[in-house]
Amino acid sequence: MKHKICLSLLFVIIFESSLFGQLQYNFSQFGHESWDFIRQPTRWDGSDWLRLGLTGAGTFLVMQADQPIRDAVLKDQRYSKSVPMEFGRVWGELYMPVILFGGFALHSWLADDFGSRKIAYEIGQASIYAGLTTYLLKMAIGRARPYTNEGPKSFHPFSSLFFKQDYQSLPGGHNAVAFVLSTVLSRNAKPLWLKGLAYLPAALTFVSRIYQDQHWTSDDFLGAAVGYFIATWVVDLHEREESRIQMSSVYPLTIRIALN
Repeated sequence: MKHKICLSLLFVIIFESSLFGQLQYNFSQFGHESWDFIRQPTRWDGSDWLRLGLTGAGTFLVMQADQPIRDAVLKDQRYSKSVPMEFGRVWGELYMPVILFGGFALHSWLADDFGSRKIAYEIGQASIYAGLTTYLLKMAIGRARPYTNEGPKSFHPFSSLFFKQDYQSLPGGHNAVAFVLSTVLSRNAKPLWLKGLAYLPAALTFVSRIYQDQHWTSDDFLGAAVGYFIATWVVDLHEREESRIQMSSVYPLTIRIALN
């Protein structure tokens, strides 16, 4: 399964580079922003560290309810393969960022739509960051998945093979992907109701991974946080840059009008 991560992310990088090579959102920009992303912890202020602390504390608190929630869920598995549960699973699959990236990129090319380019780029970029971050955490933490029946406190740090899933439970990868997609779509949507609706698929992913016994609730919580915060960082970065460019182009024009 993990080889799909590498293939999916490599596909996004190559496709993004070839399609956007002559556009504002290009491979060169991706490389520059990736270096900024790596250096982010060295630039964090108090609010950033507080956010990290609250996320960690929240994950620990949710861990206390992991086993009771699993026990309750396993009592009724009638809806394990229902449409909502399967839709939630699919929304968090690794191929979804590739599909959405391809769809928005194709639309941007055919319609010359800048908004679609931005969405495609942000989906690809945030998915890569979240995928790598999640995978490194999974390997380092080595938490046993619930179906192994080792309990929520079973950890095997750095002991999992690259393609072995049983000890890569925390954080939830499906939720990281799902919340990247929903956050990027929500931030780029205009109507308020559509911004909220964009999170419905991610909510189904959250529930489905617990209901289908693939993750503990705390896994999903941390995975969702990783996806949400990384996608938010990516979109915020571009919005700040676009605002700066707009201001730099408007300000000289204002000066010329005033002088005339």
